[in-house]
Amino acid sequence: MFTNNTSQLMKINIKNKLIGDECPVFFIAEAGVNHNGSIKNAIKLVDIASQSGADAIKFQTFTAQEINTRKAPKSSYHIKSTGTDEDLSWFDLLKSQELSLDMHEKIIKYCTKLGIIFLSTPYGFESVDMLEKLNVPAYKIASSDSNNLQLIEYIAKKGKPVFASTGMSDIDDVERLVSTVKSTGLKDIVLLQCTGNYPSKIEDSNLNVLKTFRKKFDCLIGYSDHSEDYINAIAATALGISVFEKHFTIDKKLPGPDHIMSLNPEGLRKTIKFIRDTEKSLGMLEKIVLKSESENSKKLKRSLISAKFISKGTKISFDMITSKRPGYGIPPNKFKEIINSIAKEDIPKETFFNKNMFSKK
Repeated sequence: MFTNNTSQLMKINIKNKLIGDECPVFFIAEAGVNHNGSIKNAIKLVDIASQSGADAIKFQTFTAQEINTRKAPKSSYHIKSTGTDEDLSWFDLLKSQELSLDMHEKIIKYCTKLGIIFLSTPYGFESVDMLEKLNVPAYKIASSDSNNLQLIEYIAKKGKPVFASTGMSDIDDVERLVSTVKSTGLKDIVLLQCTGNYPSKIEDSNLNVLKTFRKKFDCLIGYSDHSEDYINAIAATALGISVFEKHFTIDKKLPGPDHIMSLNPEGLRKTIKFIRDTEKSLGMLEKIVLKSESENSKKLKRSLISAKFISKGTKISFDMITSKRPGYGIPPNKFKEIINSIAKEDIPKETFFNKNMFSKK
C-alpha cells in the first residue's frame, strides 16, 4: 500500500481486484508444490488459503523435462528434506510434483467457486501455453528464472500482469528483467524482493532494496518471503509493498522439499492478520484529532485559568496566567490573546477564563 507523492498512482487490475498504490496488500498464498502431486491436497490447500483470507493462491506449472536434465544435482535444502540424488533424483522428484491439465482445471474451478484468484508460475514455454489455454489472469516469474530472458519475453508477450521474483539476482539482472518485460509493451509488472535461500535468515531479507526498485524502475513492489518469521510481513507492509507472497502447507511434517519452510494453516492466518493490522496502524498522511481521542482531549488537555486574584481593570501579564485541566475552556495556545488585555471584572484565583472577561482597551 504505497502512498505515492506524485499525482500519478500506479495500479493494476487482476480479476477486478485492484493492486497498487493506496490499495490493500495483495496476499499470494504460495502452495507451490506442496500438494505433492495430489489433487486432494491441492484442493485442501485452496480451502486453507481461502479461509485464511488470502487474495490468491499460487501453484507451479511445469514438467520435469522442461526444467531439469536427468542428472541435475539437488540443492542442499532439497537433500535435507528429500534425501540424496541416489535416494531420489531431482528429476524424479519434480516428476512426482507435476500437475496435469485436468488437475489444473479442477483447481481453477474450485478457486472460482470459493472466490480466490488462481495464479501459477510457469517454468517453460509449454507450461505458459497451458496456462494461456486456462485463461490465467497473470503470471509469476520465479527467482530461478529471473535471468531467463527468453522465457520472460515469452510470458510478457501474453500481455498479462507479471509478478517477478528477484532472488539470487543482482541489480543488473533485475534491470535486464524489467527491460525485457517493458520492451514487449507490457507495463504491468510487480517486482518482488526475494532471498533465494530456504529458509532464509531475517538478516538476509534486505527489505530496503524495495525503495531502490520503486525509484529505479518506477513499478509496483512486493516481497516474496522465505523466512520462518512474521516480521518481514509487517516491515514490508510498512515500507509500502503492494504484494506479499508466502509459502504455506497443510502440514509441515509432510514429505517434500518445501513443507519444512512453509507456514502451517494457523501461521498463514496470522501472517495475513499481521499485514491487515499493519495496514490499519499505518493510517493516513493527514494529522487530525481522531474521534477515539476526543474524550481524552477534553479531559487531559488544559484550559487557561487565573494564576492569582485579578482585580477589575488590571492589565493582564504573563504571571497572571496558567493552565490546568480539564480542557473545556480557552486552550493554552491562545494565551497571547489574553496578555495585555484588561480585566472587565474581578477574577478569583483558579478561575477558568472566558473571552467575556477581557477587553482590549
